[in-house]
Amino acid sequence: MAIKLHAAEVVGLSGKIIDVEIDLSPGLFSFAIVGLADKAVAESKERISAAIKNLGAKSPQKKNQRVVIALAPADLKKEGPVFDLAIALSYLLASKQAEFDPKGKIFLGELALDGALRPIKGVLALAEEAKRAGFSEIYVPEGNGAEAALVDGVKVFEAQSLENILEHLEEKNLIKECPKTKFNLTEVGTLLDFYDVRGQESAKRGLEIAAAGAHNALMIGPPGTGKTMLARAFASILPPLSREEALEVTKIHSIAGALKDDEFILKHRPFRNPHHTSSYVSLVGGGAYPKPGEITLAHRGVLFLDEFPEFERRVIEVLRQPLEDKTVTISRAKATLNFPAQISMILAMNPCPCGNLGSPKACICNPASISRYQRKISGPIVDRIDLWLGVYGIEHRKLEDDVADGRESSFQIRKRVERAREIQKRRFGDSKILTNSEMSVRDIKKYCVLDDESKSILQQAAARLDLSPRSYHRVIKLARTIADLAGEPNIKSPHILEALQYRPKALI
Repeated sequence: MAIKLHAAEVVGLSGKIIDVEIDLSPGLFSFAIVGLADKAVAESKERISAAIKNLGAKSPQKKNQRVVIALAPADLKKEGPVFDLAIALSYLLASKQAEFDPKGKIFLGELALDGALRPIKGVLALAEEAKRAGFSEIYVPEGNGAEAALVDGVKVFEAQSLENILEHLEEKNLIKECPKTKFNLTEVGTLLDFYDVRGQESAKRGLEIAAAGAHNALMIGPPGTGKTMLARAFASILPPLSREEALEVTKIHSIAGALKDDEFILKHRPFRNPHHTSSYVSLVGGGAYPKPGEITLAHRGVLFLDEFPEFERRVIEVLRQPLEDKTVTISRAKATLNFPAQISMILAMNPCPCGNLGSPKACICNPASISRYQRKISGPIVDRIDLWLGVYGIEHRKLEDDVADGRESSFQIRKRVERAREIQKRRFGDSKILTNSEMSVRDIKKYCVLDDESKSILQQAAARLDLSPRSYHRVIKLARTIADLAGEPNIKSPHILEALQYRPKALI
């Protein structure tokens, strides 16, 4: 008679319940794990055998015994060591070396050779799936309990070893249930504040608009003028995460193994800054077992790409779909996965290869090299960038000037951004749209009615600047955000004029 226990694994960004079935029978020794198991799962035979032996029980690897472990569904790839605990317990139960009721329980964890349990990735997604599937108890390694306990409606038990769990299941030494994890999304301190950035008022205004409507922005200027500093400070003016957003981004980072050891919830919006040598897969995601990339890790936060033209050409071009659809689609032979990419993308670049074009320093680049450098950013990418911001040098005396000279702190700017976001929330109601940047053409017709003067200005500018239909609609969405920051219910001509100032002129 086969014994069945339950485990789970991550597929994409969600959990999938896996049945762990075992059959023991007499015969020539064999220990087989079937069900499209990868190398890490196949190697679990050695870890499980050593852990059971060190527990003082009889090992599965003994003469005259055939052990077959089936991981179902059989047509789904099984990856990683997350099944170790369930397989070990199923063997102890089938060989009558333990006695407990596995009904309603799910077991997750990697085993060390001495029987200790090691933490695993993606526990939040697995706990959510366990709850959805109707399980009442979930057993995880020590260190994963706080994350699993973020999910209501399921009891969480964390243990140090296989022995601890076995004693609990046999009611010899009960493990205390993990209390439900509570967290407070209060203001999180930031390393950089807009108050610390001297000058660059035009760029600060553009980034405030970008934050209010979740628009994409590109900063262009010579090296050392503050582009990176502004991008890092940009994260400090974004509204704090809601509870639902915090759980969503935590799940993504847990699956990717990007959470710190002592971190069970992300309390601030992600800020990702991949180097320009990053590969296509690291940015977009994918692999034999598709995992999220930097774009998805920046979901609900900021993706900052410094030295943008230095990225590989196909890495730049792959940004088209995420910027337009707010998702990353990865297709494989057996499945297509969609990873979320609701990001504010901030880009930075020099105006030319040497970086001195337009600055007091002499530019040593010839016209051909400047044109070649700037044209690394293709027209379709230009179309998808809402704000083009110049970041040029400031007078040296201002760097030493301690007078505030009208500078605002990130806290002051964030309050305006939050008010604008609240206006958008009320405008879009129960629809899936959260910010102005997400509006479709139909939404623009509904929510962005232009008066005759504004329409005339926009049409004239569109003809003069040769705007594509996509750029035309992006100007309207940008103007809607500018109006929201001003507290205006309708878009007016000054809002259109300011939005047009952020279009690229002679750069590309």
